Amino acid sequence: MQSYAEALDYLMLKLPMFSRIGDAAYKKDLTNIRKLCEALQHPEKQFPAIHIAGTNGKGSVSHMLAAIFQQAGYRTGLYTSPHLIDFRERIRINGMMIPEEEVLAFVRKNHLLAESISPSFFELTVAMAFDYFAREKVDMAIVETGLGGRLDSTNILMPELSIITNISFDHQHLLGNTLAAIAGEKAGIIKPGVPVVIGEYHPETFPVFVEKARERNSPLYLATEYWQVSAGRANQPWILKSLTDNRQWPCNPDLTGIYQQKNIATVLTAIDVWQRHMAGHRPKIAPEHILSALSRVKQLTGLSGRWDIVKTHPLVVLDVAHNEAGIAEVMQQTARQQYHQLHIVTGFVKDKDVAAALRQFPLHARYYFTRAQLPRALDPDALAQLAFHYRLTGNVYNTVAEACRDALQQAGPDDMILVCGSVFVVGEALQALQKIMETA
Repeated sequence: MQSYAEALDYLMLKLPMFSRIGDAAYKKDLTNIRKLCEALQHPEKQFPAIHIAGTNGKGSVSHMLAAIFQQAGYRTGLYTSPHLIDFRERIRINGMMIPEEEVLAFVRKNHLLAESISPSFFELTVAMAFDYFAREKVDMAIVETGLGGRLDSTNILMPELSIITNISFDHQHLLGNTLAAIAGEKAGIIKPGVPVVIGEYHPETFPVFVEKARERNSPLYLATEYWQVSAGRANQPWILKSLTDNRQWPCNPDLTGIYQQKNIATVLTAIDVWQRHMAGHRPKIAPEHILSALSRVKQLTGLSGRWDIVKTHPLVVLDVAHNEAGIAEVMQQTARQQYHQLHIVTGFVKDKDVAAALRQFPLHARYYFTRAQLPRALDPDALAQLAFHYRLTGNVYNTVAEACRDALQQAGPDDMILVCGSVFVVGEALQALQKIMETA
C-alpha cells in the first residue's frame, strides 16, 4: 500500500461500511474492537474522554464540547461520524484532521491484523482514532457514538463523563421499536460510577436512564434542570441562564439553529458536572472559554451541515437532519424564515422511516427529489411517488449536483433553498454548491 488513496480504498471498499451498505456492516458485539485495541496495546485506556450518544444532537454537542476544551488550552481529540466530504473529518485534534500520512501508516501497519479479525469499516476507524489520540497524547478526547451505544465500538471507553442528548425514532430495526427500547441501547454507555448528563426529558425514556444510572451507581443530571438557553430575536444575543445559581451570560453562537438551545444547555451542564466531579487540578474552564468557543465552533472544529447557511441570495441552508424528529426541528426553523418561495432538495437512505420524515415537510415547497451516490440510497423516483402521497410534488434528479444546480437556477434572490434528508445528500450538496458558486 503506497498511497493515501489506496489506504482509503481499502477502508471504504474492502471493509463492510454501514453508510454504504447498511445493516450487513453492523456488528452486534464488541469482540472485534476489543481484539483490535488489545493488539494496539489498549489505546482506549491512554487518554481521558467524554462519551456522547443520542438520536439527534450528539454531533453538535461533541463539536461544541471540543471547541470549549480547545479554548481552555486542552489538546483535544474529536471523533465523530459520518463524514460529509473527507474521511479525515472523523478524527481531529484541535480541529485539525488526521494527516493523510497517519491514515496510510495505520492501514499499512495494521491491514494484516485487520484481515485476521475481519472488522467493519467503523470498527477499524474507531481503533485508528483511539490509536492516534493515544500516540498524540491528547488531554481530552470527545467521542461520539456511531449507532446506538451499548454495542457501539466506541463503548470500550471508560470515560470521565457520559452524555445522552435525546431519544427519538431512528434505526428501529436495529435498536428497537419503542422509545424505551432505543433508550435502553443508548443507556449502555452509562458506566459504573461515571456521571451521566441527559439532554432532554421524555416520560418514556427518562425512567430507563434513571434505572440504569441507579444500577451503575452513576450520578445523573438532567440538563433542563440546570441550564436554560433562550434564542435571541433578529441578531440579538442568546441568553444562557443557570437555574442553580446567578450565572447569566449573553452569547452569540455560530450554530444558529433554534434546536441548538437544547444542545447548548446539555453542553453547559456537562462542563459544570465535569468540572465538579472530574477536573481535579487540570486547567479550569472559565466562562470566557465557553462563550468564545460557542461563538466559533465551526472555525475551531470544522463542523458543517447544521443549519449551515452557505449563500444568502437566495438563502441556501444545509442541514443533516435525516429522521422524523430532526426534520421536524428543521421545519420549525424554516417556518421562521422570510422567503418568497421555498425550494427543498432532499433524498433519503432506504432503511429510514421515510414516510414519517416526509410528513414533516411543508406542502407549499417546490421539491427536488434526488439520491446520494451510495447503494443504500433510496431511488428518487420511489421517493417522489411516496412524497406524492403526502401532496409533496417536484422533479426527480439522478444526482445531488443536478438537483442543486436546478434549484439555484429556479430560485429567485428572495427565495430559500433547503437541503436535508440524508447526511450523504448534504455532503454531496456541499461539494456541488462550492463548485457551482466558484464558477458563477
